Amino acid sequence: MRNLQKPGVIVAGLILLAAVAAMVLPSLFATHDPFVGVAADKLLPPSATYWFGTDHLGRDVYSRVVHGAFLSLSSAGAAVLVGVVVGAVVGLISGFVGGKLDFVVMRFVDVLIAVPGVLLALIVVAGLGFGPWSVALGVGLGAAGSFTRIMRSQVVRIRNEEYVEAARTLGVKWPSILVEHVLPNSAKPVIALAALELGTAILAVSALSFLGFGAQPPTPEWGALVSSGRDFVATAWWLSIIPGAVILVVVLAVNRLARLIGEER
Repeated sequence: MRNLQKPGVIVAGLILLAAVAAMVLPSLFATHDPFVGVAADKLLPPSATYWFGTDHLGRDVYSRVVHGAFLSLSSAGAAVLVGVVVGAVVGLISGFVGGKLDFVVMRFVDVLIAVPGVLLALIVVAGLGFGPWSVALGVGLGAAGSFTRIMRSQVVRIRNEEYVEAARTLGVKWPSILVEHVLPNSAKPVIALAALELGTAILAVSALSFLGFGAQPPTPEWGALVSSGRDFVATAWWLSIIPGAVILVVVLAVNRLARLIGEER
C-alpha cells in the first residue's frame, strides 16, 4: 500500500485514468470536431483556442488525439488479450501434459519468439488486410510466445504439488484440475506480464499505424497522427511531436504501474 502513495505512482495513475476516460468518452473531452477543419486555421501553433495546434486541413490536433485514444488503446488492449488467451491456454496444456507434446510446443514457441513481433504482425496484416484489429491480432500473436513460456513454467512447478496429486488420486478429471487448481495458482505472473506487455503493445500498434497498416485516414489514431505530420516537421513541429509525446507519456505511465504490480506480486 505504501507504493500507492508514491508521487510517481499517483501521477502515472492519473495519466492512465485520463487516457482511459478519453478512450471511453472522447466527445466529453474534445473541444472541436476531429474530422472537420477550418480552412482559414490551417497549421496554427498551439494556443488557447487550439491546445495542440491545427493540421494542414485546419483540424484541431488535440481533438484528434483525444478521439485517437479509442483505437490506439483498444487495439493495444485487444493485442494483450489475444496474447494472454492464446499463450496461457497453450502453456497450460503443454506444461500439464508434458512429454513429447511439451517438447514440440516449446520448440515452436522458441521459433515464434525468435521472429520479431512487428514482422509477425506485418505477416498477419498482409493476410487479413489493413486495419487496427488486424494489427491487434498480429501484435497479440507475436506476444503469445512469452505468455506461453511463463504459464508453462508455472504449470510445471504446480502440477507436482500435493493438492494436485491429491485431486488426481481422488479421480478428479484433468480439465477440472486445470481450471480449479492449476490455473488460479499460476495466473499471477501472467497478469504481471500482461501489464508490462500493454506498454509494448501500445508502441507496436502505434508503429504499425505510423507505417500505414492501422486505421486509414481520416480516422484518428496516435501512430497515424505522428505519421501525417512528418512532412511538416520543419514548419509545424506540433503535428508529430505532440502525438508522439502523448504516446511516450502513456507508455511510461503504463510501465510504472506495471512495475508496481510486479512488486506487489
